[in-house]
Amino acid sequence: MPDRIDHAKRALRADLRERRQMQSESAREQAAHGLRRQLDELVERQGARSISCFLSTPSEPGTREFIDAAVGRGIRVLLPITRADGLLDWAVAVAGGDVTAGLTGSPEPVGEVLGPIAVNDVDLLLVPAAAVDRTGMRLGWGRGYFDKTLGSMEKCPPVYAVVFDSEFVDEVPRDVHDQPVTGIVTPTRTVTFSTSAPR
Repeated sequence: MPDRIDHAKRALRADLRERRQMQSESAREQAAHGLRRQLDELVERQGARSISCFLSTPSEPGTREFIDAAVGRGIRVLLPITRADGLLDWAVAVAGGDVTAGLTGSPEPVGEVLGPIAVNDVDLLLVPAAAVDRTGMRLGWGRGYFDKTLGSMEKCPPVYAVVFDSEFVDEVPRDVHDQPVTGIVTPTRTVTFSTSAPR
């Protein structure tokens, strides 16, 4: 059974990765502007003063415009730093801060490293995803960093996955360790799931 689930996940991730790479530069720019509006509104609705987010890769929904604007408004933004043990350290975002490639090749901040428990203080978590289904189950990219983080938090705040509109799907393959999310944010809408708010 786990092999079948694993195979289904790999196939879906490959399809989603290919679709992301086929997007035009102008479509990506337009998506980043829309995403910033949606994320700004979500942060305001939640009354969040401290959040976690992630530095987007060129093929992901663009988060950098939103992060810079949030920092400019005085919101504390924690950005993840990958560790060899599968956990995440964190650094506080600064406007125009230096960026380096992390263990997986994804962009990560350069700055003072805070340990994994730093994320326990945020009001809102914004996480990457390959896809999210209509029950709130999130399909990640297979490395498990965010599932481990969410699974280890004592009191988890609202968790929203950031995806493109086409990545909000009917169903994703799920395993026992997969963690649901509170909602999704796309370039055109924010959806909150009534049945799967994390613990």
